[in-house]
Order: sequence, then structure tokens, then C-alpha cells
Amino acid sequence: MERLQFISQGNTANEQLESIKRVLDVGCQWIQFRWKNASLTDILKTGTEVRSFTGLYRAKLIINDHLTIADQLDADGLHLGLNDESIIEAREVLGNNKIIGGTANTWEHVQQRIEEGVDYIGLGPLRFTTTKEKLSPILGFEGYADICHKLTRGEMPIYAIGGVRAEDIPQLLDCGVHGVAVSSALLESPSLSIENFNKKLYETAKNCR
Repeated sequence: MERLQFISQGNTANEQLESIKRVLDVGCQWIQFRWKNASLTDILKTGTEVRSFTGLYRAKLIINDHLTIADQLDADGLHLGLNDESIIEAREVLGNNKIIGGTANTWEHVQQRIEEGVDYIGLGPLRFTTTKEKLSPILGFEGYADICHKLTRGEMPIYAIGGVRAEDIPQLLDCGVHGVAVSSALLESPSLSIENFNKKLYETAKNCR
């Protein structure tokens, strides 16, 4: 499973598509299409274009929140928040060959997600971020270490999310996370950021073995 996940951003279809194309162009292989406060019609229409992009670049496409759209687009998977649709229902619709991820903020949430049968967990936030509204309590590095150390090694891929920067990666991997999910940190300078994130993720992971 890829260690770097890009979470799209933008208030309009053009902004969403531009952010996704920019990171695909420089080698990102995992896109989470996340467009809050848009209509289902707009999400489906824009998601159809995003699906064609990810297909062209042979990148994974995960849809945030919307099970029906993930199914209609034949996306590679779905990511659900704690207050979204049921993971179990999503699995029944999408089947066992699709990736289903879930959000968590506490050890209890992580246990819940494992019981629900997710393929990965987006755990956060690391620190304050303006990308997400209604931010959950900040975990910090100690929070990640505490939660990850309760897991059996390799039991569940944990992705750090929420204000993650490239320089955080060595410490996060040392805490036990598998990868990171980022948004603004990649868009500031996509080509340099992708290279920096991937270098730190894979080289640090190799040294952690």
C-alpha cells in the first residue's frame, strides 16, 4: 500500500481538478477525492474527470464520504469519517477487492475501525490545520506513539493526517505509522514536495526495519 496519500482540495470543480492534476503530474500515486459542501451532482461530474485522470496515471482513487459515487465511478476505494455511512454497509456494496479506509482520533476509534474491517486508518490530527473544518482533538507525536504501540506490528496501516509536514516523517514512522495523508503540504511546490515526502517515507521506513 502506498505510503503517501494526497487529499484533494478546492472550493470549485476547477480548483479540485487543478490540485489533483498537479500532484499526478509529479508522481503521486494515491488520490483521495474530497470535496466538502458540494452537491452530489457536482461531485459525480467532477469525480468522473478525476477517475479518468487517475486511470491515465495508473494511480489509486479513493472517494471521500460518498459510497454511491465510489460505486458509480468504480473507484479503487472509499474513505469514511466517524459520522459517515457504515463501513460494514460499504463493504457489502463495494466488495472485498476495494480499499475502505476510516477516520480515527482515539484508541477506541482505532479498535472500532479494526472491528469494522477497514483496510487502513487515517489517524489524526497531528497538529492544527485549516484544511479541515470541525477538527478533532490534536494528537501530537505522543498520541501517535501511544496508539501505534498498542497495535501489533503490521496489524493495521495507520496514516498520519492533519498538518503533517515532510520533516515530521522520521518521527511519525518511529511512532509506528505506515504513511501520511497530506493536502496543502504538497501543493506549495508539488514536484519538490512529492520527491521530499517519498524520499523521507521510503528511506526512513527502510531504516526502521
